[in-house]
Amino acid sequence: MRQIVLDTETTGLEVTQGHRVIEIGCVELVNRRSTGRHFHRYLNPERDIDAGAQAVHGISRERLEREPKFAQIAAELLEFVSGAELIIHNAPFDLGFLDAELARLADEARRLASVCTVLDTLVLAREMHPGQRNSLDALCKRYQVDNSRRELHGALLDARILADVYLAMTGGQSSLALAEAPAVLDENGAANVRLRRPVAGLKIVRASATELAAHEKMLDLLTKSSAGACVWRSDT
Repeated sequence: MRQIVLDTETTGLEVTQGHRVIEIGCVELVNRRSTGRHFHRYLNPERDIDAGAQAVHGISRERLEREPKFAQIAAELLEFVSGAELIIHNAPFDLGFLDAELARLADEARRLASVCTVLDTLVLAREMHPGQRNSLDALCKRYQVDNSRRELHGALLDARILADVYLAMTGGQSSLALAEAPAVLDENGAANVRLRRPVAGLKIVRASATELAAHEKMLDLLTKSSAGACVWRSDT
């Protein structure tokens, strides 16, 4: 099973206002193990970056002037994610921006979810922890994932952190215990992903020698008080 953990950084929060993707970070998992393969690109957005967005990720427009445009890396990105399950925290945000970038390409009238399925870890976290904070930082704290290097947001760093959080959330099993239907996009381009909660592995706790001795002592008392009719020592 191949999964791609994906994150983006953008020039602003609203794709409807013409904001663009400036960084894409992806890490690959196969059978729930990191392969070491990743896809990481900075992009020239051909527009200014909102001050609020720059405060979050620390990337200036000047820093991106010599980076490729999305059209130049689109085919490589689609090849990397094709056929995989995308794991994204707040998937509608990232998919909305990436689909808008794809829509700008004359020869690419497709959406990202047409080449892969999507699992939204924010939806999963809200199902598992209703009424609690479920930001990536909050999940790191809850699952004891080290995010000490996350002074600023970065797509590749956040994708790596999300991979650790996702594996911790779903129990760390060697085989995925989470079933998901393929993503269906609504008229606004948002991903509607139906999830089933992971089946947690049952931990078997064996009784200690002291506990077994105490149990036998209690059975002795029951046998004596019931004139030998203790059902827990019955052979039938």
